[in-house]
Amino acid sequence: MTGIVYKSTGSWYTIKTLNGKFYECRIKGKFRLKGIKSTNPIAVGDYVDFELETKNNNVTGIIHNIRERKNYIVRKSVKLSKQTHIIAANIDQVFLLITINNPQTFTSFIDRFLVTAEAYSIKTVLLFNKVDAYDENTLLEVKYLAALYRKIGYKCIDISAKTGKNIDKVKQLMKDKVSMFAGHSGVGKSTLINAIEPNLDLKTKEISSQHSQGQHTTTFAEMFELNFGANIIDTPGIKGFGVVDMDKEEVGDYFPEFFKLKQDCKFYNCLHVKEPKCALKKALENDDIAYSRYKSYLQILEGEDEHYRTDIWDNE
Repeated sequence: MTGIVYKSTGSWYTIKTLNGKFYECRIKGKFRLKGIKSTNPIAVGDYVDFELETKNNNVTGIIHNIRERKNYIVRKSVKLSKQTHIIAANIDQVFLLITINNPQTFTSFIDRFLVTAEAYSIKTVLLFNKVDAYDENTLLEVKYLAALYRKIGYKCIDISAKTGKNIDKVKQLMKDKVSMFAGHSGVGKSTLINAIEPNLDLKTKEISSQHSQGQHTTTFAEMFELNFGANIIDTPGIKGFGVVDMDKEEVGDYFPEFFKLKQDCKFYNCLHVKEPKCALKKALENDDIAYSRYKSYLQILEGEDEHYRTDIWDNE
């Protein structure tokens, strides 16, 4: 039998068959040993082949094959640095939720996520959430960031999951597609999904006032079918986003505005760091590209972990 993974809890997977039936399945014992370095060899969105078995009148399935993936979003595992964690597979688009504060989403996180999405050819839409709660200065920061990423070519939408602002625009983009929602814990993913499809009634929590950090309400990835012809994958909040398996020479190719300038550099393999007659560094001096983007690029290039305390206005 063949089906799509709708839910993953680590050891068990909820699979929906092509004829609409759901089965609880597990991985065949030796399956984990096939050179898969991921902490989760199977992800929500995967197409898998499985066989049914009956024990004590309970019908479950054993997964013995993963079909070839169209794409997937992957990051470094937090606890096992040499391994990766596949967040979701076979996605049409990702909505990255961003909040300026409570909690703060840094540009280093946004850029790392976008680079990974570009590497796997996944369209990303940036949703600036909680705009109903911002003061005038904070709304200026939203406008600044939205203008920065729109100039690069990314679609940016100001939304409020609480008041419903621009939710219809998001629903329109989701129709007939498999979309993934991602972002830090507390940015409002579950609240937004509830606004889009109230019948789901996903759990939400208040932000921790002591640390201004979100509390995990989604503990595992899960796909939901929505009543307007869309599928959504809700994911646990991501604290940090480690870029995986990328050669230094190719990192710049996943910054679209850098890639456009690459042909104008003196050297075809220019890393845009110390090389002479670098078109990218000239554009940086002329403020044609954002310093925050270049700083993110250097951090990825040097293999640094994400800098959570780097402010978007910091030009040091």
